[in-house]
Amino acid sequence: MFEFDQYLGFLAFLTILTIGFWLMIFLLTFVIPYWIGGSLIERLKEIKEEKKAKRQE
Repeated sequence: MFEFDQYLGFLAFLTILTIGFWLMIFLLTFVIPYWIGGSLIERLKEIKEEKKAKRQE
């Protein structure tokens, strides 16, 4: 059925595929929402500071 080299290649393919799958799941569920949420919070802080600076003038 499989020779040993083909078996190792198949295992390497499955390993890379699995690592890629879990990396995408991790990125889509944790990293990207964290990044977007943090950038929104920072933008809101900047807007508040701009309004505060305008009021003090």
